[in-house]
Amino acid sequence: MQKRMISHVIDGRSLITATRNMTVRAASRLMAEKRIGALLVVDGRQIAGIFTERDALNKVLARGLDPDTTLLSEVMVGNPQTIRADRPLAYALHMMAEGGFRHVPVVDDDGLPLGMVSARDALGSDMVELERDMERMEELESAIGY
Repeated sequence: MQKRMISHVIDGRSLITATRNMTVRAASRLMAEKRIGALLVVDGRQIAGIFTERDALNKVLARGLDPDTTLLSEVMVGNPQTIRADRPLAYALHMMAEGGFRHVPVVDDDGLPLGMVSARDALGSDMVELERDMERMEELESAIGY
């Protein structure tokens, strides 16, 4: 079986980032708009942290914090583990399994962010096609009033 390299997984993807002073609501809207489950939080060009859907649920909603006033700096995971783009995706999946997380920032040799890989990336094109089919079904159902 051919190894899927991280560089191939992130090729063509836009790097979506946030800043420490962005509110949880603004970050959540950005994630929803971009259809992603995590944001890299950056200071300049350096990774400061990561903010995920799980952070929004467990650190904000479950604790009763106000998403309009809570800043990412208060609830993000600081200094997340990273991986270089020249590594196999399987290595990133191993990191996720060992660390109990679902997203890993991808960096270049200087530690600058290039993108993000997630556990979902392991499912590849089959999952993407399934998601498209589900979206089409939802659109059809709402058009006919289900």
